[in-house]
Order: sequence, then structure tokens, then C-alpha cells
Amino acid sequence: MRASLSDRDLIRAYREGDERAFETLLNRYQSGVFSKIVFVVRDHEVANDLFQDTWIKVVKVLKSGKYVEEGKFGPWVMRIAHNAAIDHFRRNRKKRMVRPTDEFDIFDTLAHDAPNAMDTMVQEEVLAELRQLIPALPEEQRAVVKMRLEQQYSFKEIAEETGVSINTALGRMRYALINLRRMVDEQQLVLTTG
Repeated sequence: MRASLSDRDLIRAYREGDERAFETLLNRYQSGVFSKIVFVVRDHEVANDLFQDTWIKVVKVLKSGKYVEEGKFGPWVMRIAHNAAIDHFRRNRKKRMVRPTDEFDIFDTLAHDAPNAMDTMVQEEVLAELRQLIPALPEEQRAVVKMRLEQQYSFKEIAEETGVSINTALGRMRYALINLRRMVDEQQLVLTTG
């Protein structure tokens, strides 16, 4: 019976205290979530830990009432899992690597300034999500954001192009960022950057 309920109905039931509704959600998505994590980290033991972390975060957000079901529960959980895996790489990259003999190469302890493929991929995903929100900005803010992000204009160039002062261009960017943060919160997007 529960397996035929929609995610929305299961979330509502879980928020009303039906723990079995959450079990149904977990059963529905656990295979895909675990596969996603294993694909990224390539280590079953680490994947098990990240899998648990993912579902703990899901439970916290659901219980807090911050999640609004819009038919995107599965992709939302997958994004949390993906971000957990990316965060794992970031944490471990910064840790000092010591060999069993306690002899180590100084280069193992240095963080690399050049972005690696994973950082680049995450940044591209974040920018893609943000680009979907940009059309909802007021025209003046949208223009500044597009010039800055897509055309790599300096604020001086933006000011010249739009016929406003640099302070006005900076202010529009500031308000655009505030509005984008608000939209990210409202849509409960999980964005991860460096």
C-alpha cells in the first residue's frame, strides 16, 4: 500500500509521525543514492558512511519543515549525496598524507592551487543551477550578473556598458546575490563551492 503513495504523501505522513513512511522513501531511493556515492568515491566503506550522512541530513531537513515537496524529492536527495561525496574529497585532500613508515613527501601536505577535475565539475554544476535562477532577477540585476559571470566583465566595464557608476553596478550585483541566495533557500537547492 505505502509503496504506491507519492513522495509528497509519504513526506506528509512522515512529518505527521509515521516512521514507516520514511522507510518507504528510503527503500525507494536507497539503491540510486548508494550507487551515486559509490560511483563518485569508489570505496564501499566510505560510501556507507556518506550514505548514512546523506539520510541523516534528509531526516533533519524533513523534520525541520524546511523541505517543500515539488515533485523533486529524488533529485534533491541525489544532490545531497553528491555534495556529501564532493565534501569528502575536499576534506581528505587537505589532510596530511603519512605513509606507514612515517616518512612523507612534503608535496603530499601541500594543497594544490590549481583546480582539479572534481572542483571544475562542481563549479560548473553550481553555475548551471545558478543560471536557471538568473532569469527571475529584476532586469538591472540580471544584466549585471550576466555581464560578470558570462562575459567576465570587470565592474568598471559593467558600469561603462550600462551607463551607471561603479558603485551602482556593485550595488546591483550585491542585491542580485542577495536575491539569488533567497531563491536558493526558497527552492532548497544544495550548492557546493570551493
